[in-house]
Amino acid sequence: MARRPALDTKDRVLEVAARLFYAHGVRAIGLQQVIDETGIGKSSVYRAFPSKDDLVVAWLHRSRKAWWTTTGQATSRFDGDPARQLLAIVESVRDEVAADGFRGCPFHNTSTEFPDPAHPANREATAHVREIRDQLTRLARDARADDPAALADELLLIIDGMYANAPILGAHGPASKGVALAADRIRQRTTSNGDAGS
Repeated sequence: MARRPALDTKDRVLEVAARLFYAHGVRAIGLQQVIDETGIGKSSVYRAFPSKDDLVVAWLHRSRKAWWTTTGQATSRFDGDPARQLLAIVESVRDEVAADGFRGCPFHNTSTEFPDPAHPANREATAHVREIRDQLTRLARDARADDPAALADELLLIIDGMYANAPILGAHGPASKGVALAADRIRQRTTSNGDAGS
């Protein structure tokens, strides 16, 4: 029976890979560079992640979990107010793009590097964006938006715009308008039904 890698080995490799992939792009980083920076033996690394694709998918999967943790914390402050929860998600993105070292959405960056829809990294990125769209649609429906799917798409476009613009023009450029734009769209689409994002 093959030995399973120790959890701390997997975590250490993933931590180093996450830093390198995010800073330089996935294609620019070889598995040997990850091995060298971790100081962990090659055989141990390959037991944890048999291929670079496995490592990339694990990184993206961890990033997906981070999204749900962050947005879960943001929305939990407004239980019972789904319109305000929608805005809280956009506010969490505003905070993310304003952080030091922000260089874009890892899912957008990776899907650009791996445009083949059959590639596991592209599939992971696509699944994440679809989940966000579903998340926004559910909340928009709970907020009794006039067209929940349309509001979700509008908010997703705002979020994507913030992710794309902040690395180029900074968090205080057009990305800083994202929350106000989102609040306006939420208000426009929910006030006729008695709910308003504020």
